Amino acid sequence: MRATQRGFTLVEIAIVLVIIGLLLGGILKGQEMIVQAKIKNAISELSGASAAYYGYRDRYRAIPGDDPNAATRWATPSAADSGNGNGVVEGLYNSTTAGDESREWWDHLRRAGFISGAGSQQPLNAFTGMIGVQTGDGTGTNPGPTLGGLTGLIICSSGLSDKVSIALDSQMDDGRSAAGTVRAQLHTGLNPNITGTAASDYQETGTNSYTVCRTL
Repeated sequence: MRATQRGFTLVEIAIVLVIIGLLLGGILKGQEMIVQAKIKNAISELSGASAAYYGYRDRYRAIPGDDPNAATRWATPSAADSGNGNGVVEGLYNSTTAGDESREWWDHLRRAGFISGAGSQQPLNAFTGMIGVQTGDGTGTNPGPTLGGLTGLIICSSGLSDKVSIALDSQMDDGRSAAGTVRAQLHTGLNPNITGTAASDYQETGTNSYTVCRTL
């Protein structure tokens, strides 16, 4: 006699579907937790750099990067590069030029012990975008408005996803990319120069990336 094959019952199928649903729900929840962790990390990075900056100013009565006494203060084991002391952090936030004050800003803070690490290389955020500072348009000779009107010393974080950018702006400012003390530039490449034009508003497409800057 040919053996009959028993199929799955509706109850067994229902149990399998419930298990699959729970697994998918757990995966999606895990992904959302990762995004939230990156948001908190991005905010912490900007807040930490801001606190370090003001701590340095209080201790040395000078601006990191622009500090004219850095070379004599840290002469060993290798001398720091001093700034010119004109009150402006010269150079672009994404500078690759050794000696630019926007890079020495990080070296001075690290030597003073306000942030971890060594050297003048700008740190990277959780999205491998660069975190950096510049004054106005970054030229030093004409530090005018940049990124929708932000003036003075600003700190920028590049390569942030749309979700992270919106959350960061909402939690630190007004949630608008072209208003307030936090502004953003839509871009396609990593670590772009600041063009002076802020995005009209954030658009959450799942693929958009922004460079977000705030005043210090």
